[in-house]
Amino acid sequence: MSSMKSTIRGVGYVSVWVVLWGTAASLADAVLLQREVYGTGSAGQGITFVAYGIAAVVLAVRLSPRFLGQD
Repeated sequence: MSSMKSTIRGVGYVSVWVVLWGTAASLADAVLLQREVYGTGSAGQGITFVAYGIAAVVLAVRLSPRFLGQD
């Protein structure tokens, strides 16, 4: 049962980070598109999402011991 609990906790943790990444990247993307820094479907848009993804992974890994530590 403990294994199942830690699996659910891990899946939930990753899911939260995916939502945070998507939300933050989309908000930044909307601002950059509105200011015409780049266009829809451009390399700049891809770079924005990749950069936010990398930042989210780094933060998730650094904060994981706090949230996924042993019971």
